[in-house]
Amino acid sequence: MALIELNQVGKSFAGKTGPIHAVNGINLAIEEKDVYGIVGYSGAGKSTLVRLLNGLEAPTNGQVLVNGEDVAKLQGAALRTFRKKVGMIFQHFNLLWSRTVIENIQLPLELAGVAKEQRRKKAEELLHLVGLDGRGDAYPSQLSGGQKQRVGIARALANDPDILLCDEATSALDPQTTEEVLELLANINQQLGLTIVLITHEMNVIRKICNKVAVMELGKIVEEGSVREVFRHPQQEVTKIFVQQDLEPKADPSELLEEFVKENPTGTLATLHFLENNANEPVVSQAIRKFPVNISIVYGNIERATGSSFGTLTVQLTGDPREVDQAISFIESQQVGVEVLHRG
Repeated sequence: MALIELNQVGKSFAGKTGPIHAVNGINLAIEEKDVYGIVGYSGAGKSTLVRLLNGLEAPTNGQVLVNGEDVAKLQGAALRTFRKKVGMIFQHFNLLWSRTVIENIQLPLELAGVAKEQRRKKAEELLHLVGLDGRGDAYPSQLSGGQKQRVGIARALANDPDILLCDEATSALDPQTTEEVLELLANINQQLGLTIVLITHEMNVIRKICNKVAVMELGKIVEEGSVREVFRHPQQEVTKIFVQQDLEPKADPSELLEEFVKENPTGTLATLHFLENNANEPVVSQAIRKFPVNISIVYGNIERATGSSFGTLTVQLTGDPREVDQAISFIESQQVGVEVLHRG
């Protein structure tokens, strides 16, 4: 049985023109030690879904099961005990500015009635785990955004949870700090065996840390699977947009192509799609050795996710048209997709 199971879960709110279905008929299974990403645009229902997982919201219909327990049926002491096993980190940190770092980390233990010495010892261990040794007596106002999020992570781990929920935990951070926080979360997943559920609207966050992903749109999960397969073979239009945004070059590719064709009017322009685990194979250099053609790289983006490489490479092939066609056929025979964009 999965650690987290959602069975036909729906959550509706009253609206001026009728009920608003924030979550609608969701089935989901999250295994122990997964780093499970849930991605979608604003209004997709992601944050409502995460509140169902920790019991802050009750489903209108369906079941939310965590470790076999129906979360909606938990009350009083049972609900409080359950919530101790579900840590939560937020986009804007939610720290108490009047308390020091170590006091913020101790807060859940204080609320749970843990003795002062034990609280201090646990908080110092967590400070070390998140890389904030020596910063326990600082106040949140003295910390960078990344350091504040590390405090938030340490506080979420204070009660030794089984599950860590991350609601847009890196959205307020710069790219370099995001990388560092994601690396920390990956290490925590490995070291502590935690199951992590990560809510985000950024596909690059999913690619860098998650092993599985669900794509939400209008309250529904429209696509799910391993990160590797979803990136290689996106099925739904919204998923294709997310993947394309993550893989496309930073400059406008249409402008790049137009400029390149003007400067290099002859030759065949093609995009190579590395759809299987072949992005590390030297197919371009092999094609050059086998056929009397020149291959110039225009732009591309090869990324990695959960140990697999994938992406696209746009190139121009010049030479005898027959040799160019043979080179393209050879590249396709190596399980690389070829999309011809322009023939000069």
